[in-house]
Amino acid sequence: MAFSFLKSKKSKSTDTIEAIIKDVESTPFGVSENDVLYAGLNELGGYYFFQTVIVGQLHIKTMNGAKLILKGEGIELELKSDSPEFESDPSPVKSRSITKIDFQIEKSDIKTLENSRITSIQLKAKKQDILFTKYDEAKEY
Repeated sequence: MAFSFLKSKKSKSTDTIEAIIKDVESTPFGVSENDVLYAGLNELGGYYFFQTVIVGQLHIKTMNGAKLILKGEGIELELKSDSPEFESDPSPVKSRSITKIDFQIEKSDIKTLENSRITSIQLKAKKQDILFTKYDEAKEY
């Protein structure tokens, strides 16, 4: 999954979903009220991962891992984080953090995921419970 920020000026105003989408050079996978989820599949040595990067107000440090629940038409797939320990990093933009979490995924679940229409993505970690809706380019945020 390729992920990078555009070179932009630090924002002094309130951060918005639209500003995050504009600043990041990748297509979002999902959006919530305050965060944007970027995601992609990756394989390393026969193990498969669903890599996520969350950009926005989520700021977390945990040693208990996370769950990602993907729901859609005829599918509900629950993924557990690859590592129980992760934390958010600050971003150059005030009040914005970057949280990278890799989730384990079975090879058999990849086909299911690729052939399904995901409508919502729920992240559960520590006391956080964030509901993302699948990103729609035609919709204004």
